[in-house]
Amino acid sequence: MALHIKRIYEPKEDRDGTRILVDRLWPRGLKKQEAAVDVWLKDIAPSPALRRWFGHDPAKWSEFQRRYRDELKENSSAVEELKRRIGQSDATLLYAAKDQAHNHAIVLQHFIARD
Repeated sequence: MALHIKRIYEPKEDRDGTRILVDRLWPRGLKKQEAAVDVWLKDIAPSPALRRWFGHDPAKWSEFQRRYRDELKENSSAVEELKRRIGQSDATLLYAAKDQAHNHAIVLQHFIARD
């Protein structure tokens, strides 16, 4: 099983496996049929308050990671649903953020991999 992450705006590839959108909001400018999303798990995304606080500010990255991991620990039902959807197959966590180095999908990928 491989767990990948990528921007939802990148083309679908065979290696993606199950494509899981992990954003709370639907990505701007993208039609649902074009997205090739198998599952949209809104509840696994950071809370609106945490998302607004972070604002994709790299200076807040370390603290964001800690706060988001804390949210994930409190949100066991969403984490279990994600694990169930991933199963034993390849999967890709899709996100819309422009910053590929500082986004919640990275934190989520590491959180799931450690579990």
